[in-house]
Order: sequence, then C-alpha cells, then structure tokens
Amino acid sequence: MDWKNSRIDALLEQALQEDKAAHDATTTLTIDPALRASASIIARQEMVVAGLGAVPRLLEIYARLDQSPQAHNRFDVVSHPEIFDGVRVHDGQVLAVIRHNARVLLSCERVILNLLQHLSGIATLTRTYVDAIHGTKACVLDTRKTIPGMRALEKYAVLCGGGTNHRIDLASGILIKNNHISLGGGIRAAVTHALERRHKGQRIQVEVRTAQELEDALECGAEAILLDNMTPEQVKNSVDRIRQEKRWIPTEASGGIVLENIRSYAETGVDFISVGALTHSAKAADISMSITAEPS
Repeated sequence: MDWKNSRIDALLEQALQEDKAAHDATTTLTIDPALRASASIIARQEMVVAGLGAVPRLLEIYARLDQSPQAHNRFDVVSHPEIFDGVRVHDGQVLAVIRHNARVLLSCERVILNLLQHLSGIATLTRTYVDAIHGTKACVLDTRKTIPGMRALEKYAVLCGGGTNHRIDLASGILIKNNHISLGGGIRAAVTHALERRHKGQRIQVEVRTAQELEDALECGAEAILLDNMTPEQVKNSVDRIRQEKRWIPTEASGGIVLENIRSYAETGVDFISVGALTHSAKAADISMSITAEPS
C-alpha cells in the first residue's frame, strides 16, 4: 500500500478534520505543550493486523494541519520486526509504540484507533473465511460493498487477511449482471454488444442464475462466469458443465455465502467465492492505546 497516495492522504486528512484534531480543546487546556509521551497500541483480542502503515502518515498530515511547534516535533513509530500488516497477533500484544509530543498523541488517538480497528476487523474476518476453505482451490474475493471513500483501504485490508481483490471500480472490469441483462435485451444481446465494443484486454464476465442462462452465456462467448445465488449442488453442476468447454473459463460463486457454508461452495471446484460481508459486516477489532509520559 502506498500510504502517500494522494487519495489516501485526502481520506486521512478528512478524518483528522472531521475530529477537529488540530483544535483539541481539552488537550490544549490540560496538557503541558512541552510534554513528550509514548503511546502503545495494544491488541485486545486475537486478530490480523491491517493499517499500521497509516499511523506515521497520519502524524505527518496532522503536522500540516496544526501549525503549533509541538506538532512538528520529532516522532518515531516503532514495532517489533515480526509485527506488520497481515500478521496474526494475540490478545495483549503491542502492535506499535509511538513516541511524540503528548498533545499530538492525545489529539490523534481516536483517528488512529478508528482506522486500525476498522481495517484490522476486515483483515481478521477475511482470514477466518480464508482459513475455512484451506486445502481447496478456491480463492476468497471481496466486492464493491464498501463504505464510500474507504474502498482502497478496505480492499487493502482484505489482502492483509489473505483474500483477493475483485474489481476496484466500475471501470476496471466488465461484469454483466442481472439488471444489465434485463435492460440490455437479454444475455446474448448484452454479451454481443460488450464483445464488439470493449477495450483490448477487458474480460467479459456474466452473471447467471440458472442452467439455461449458463448455456446462453457460454454459447455467446462469455469469458468468465458468476454463478449467483445457487446452491452448492447447482454450483458444482455448473462448474462441471463449464469445464467441458475447450477454453478455460474462470468461475465465481456469490450470493448467500456465509462462514457456515463457504466450505461447501469451495468443494464444488469453483475458482473464486465472493463475500460482501468481508467489508460490509466486519466487526471492528478491539485495539486500545495506552499513553504514558516520558521522563523529562
């Protein structure tokens, strides 16, 4: 992850602005501006870490927003070499220690924790799904069911959890879904138009819900198949049918797939399984920050 990407910078700055971090009334009135402190970021559950790289960038952006001398003090963000994004940690482990001006640490505490908790929650849930299908050929995919503005970070968290990213946005792939089919004159018409008009290198994936729709999609040249809201038995039958084609056609299952049944879908031989819950239903990881004054 490029934490200095302009879009990520804008998101981090917005989070700090939203919290008025550079105008922290309580901290300004109660904390000596010269006091330095250490902040330990601590995991309070077993989890997969995601978002540590954002911490120093947040502090750099904060210094741009707060023109006070203490905001520009030297700081360090230190973590154990074995702890980084994508690593599973245990309850009580220190993820990182930040040494900085005490006022800055207090003002940025909530934004840092919100980000780490959200991204680590996604990474942790993703790892649970990935572990559930270990030993099969299937890969766990995310979706576009993300919080507006947070997609790049949330999809990064999926990668930290061992998942695989589906298309990042509407411009990065062709996926002809049910509404496209209904409004575009049916599968054959929609696929034919897409084949004629696509840019070089764009693969055409088609969503199908029945055996007949699958046949239509294969006959008119679909290059990848999304098997939507099918039972594991229906997915297996569809995968077996697709494998009869002389060309390789990637298969994906989606719809109604949860932790309790994902193994059944993975064992059908499908290539990918997309799970919207990775990003829209992940519970925030339990992470705290303990701040102590450094000796003067």
